[in-house]
Amino acid sequence: MARRIIDLSLTVEDNMPAHKMFQSPVYLKALSHEFTVSFGLGVPGDAMTFQTNYIGMLDHVGTHVDAFLHVNPKGLSVDQMPLDLFMGKAVCLDLRHIGDLEDITADHMSAAEAAAGVKVDGHIVLLCTGFHARNWGDRKQIVWGNPGLTVGATHWLHERGSRMHGVEGPSTDKPSDNLFAQHRLCRDLGISHFEWLVNLESLIGLGEFEFIGLPIKFKGGSGSPVRAVAVIDE
Repeated sequence: MARRIIDLSLTVEDNMPAHKMFQSPVYLKALSHEFTVSFGLGVPGDAMTFQTNYIGMLDHVGTHVDAFLHVNPKGLSVDQMPLDLFMGKAVCLDLRHIGDLEDITADHMSAAEAAAGVKVDGHIVLLCTGFHARNWGDRKQIVWGNPGLTVGATHWLHERGSRMHGVEGPSTDKPSDNLFAQHRLCRDLGISHFEWLVNLESLIGLGEFEFIGLPIKFKGGSGSPVRAVAVIDE
């Protein structure tokens, strides 16, 4: 059986947008091929040059996953969390009728589940609202405009055994308030999420697929960038 890989990850670059409370990353060339010629490596006529880049950033930059420790001082750090949390059967729900700064409710989830034709039962649930496609390039809107999951929608996921879900924007909570009701409920329920996924439109109508979003093994990490992909059997 053929398998197709769909990339769901943002490219990490210098000064890219970050959550309203977080610093943007610093990502710069450190050593260049042109400079390392002067190191005299290799042999005459075949110099060995190289490039390295400097990366300075929080562990919640770009496409990333929140560790339980992020909002729970007694929660597991990203290096302690079971790897099977970050991969497994998944479904993408079509919520593109949800506008910027609007609420995603339990009723929205139920209707989208029915349309997807996949009964959520322990799935990683990805939520496509079209937010990224509408707003990437508008630095203010991409940081300050994302929809948010309601408490009801979060309970809906938990009741169906979903331990992880994913959204397109920088947060599962709307940036228009500081209540962080969704994050606080995830803390209490012992579930978490991927944030700033992209290209979710490519998954609409595909039914069940495999999702992989493995974190870097940061000791004590409150989260981690991930290279999120969907694996589609064809």
